Amino acid sequence: MAQKFLIKNGYEISETNWRCRKYEVDIIAIKDKILVFVEVKTRTPGLVSTPEDSMTKAKQKQLIGAADVYIRERNINLDARIDLISIYVKDKKYWIKHTENAITPRW
Repeated sequence: MAQKFLIKNGYEISETNWRCRKYEVDIIAIKDKILVFVEVKTRTPGLVSTPEDSMTKAKQKQLIGAADVYIRERNINLDARIDLISIYVKDKKYWIKHTENAITPRW
């Protein structure tokens, strides 16, 4: 669902479920010459925790580290950001919330 959403909104998917050492990124995409690292979280409305709650300091550190490794290993010279896609599912229906710049790393 997240990939279809991104493609529909003009993103070019570069990688899915990218892993390297201790790092993992759900989706890596490019839009408007910006490299976008996307964390995807699915929740049922009404639960105590929201997808935004999952962006703990530890998760932020992990995503920043993953982005840094990906950029350095591929010698990429693009601006980059980290987004969050929240997928809410209830009664076989879903809706998506896309938060650009979910965290602001200091590269």
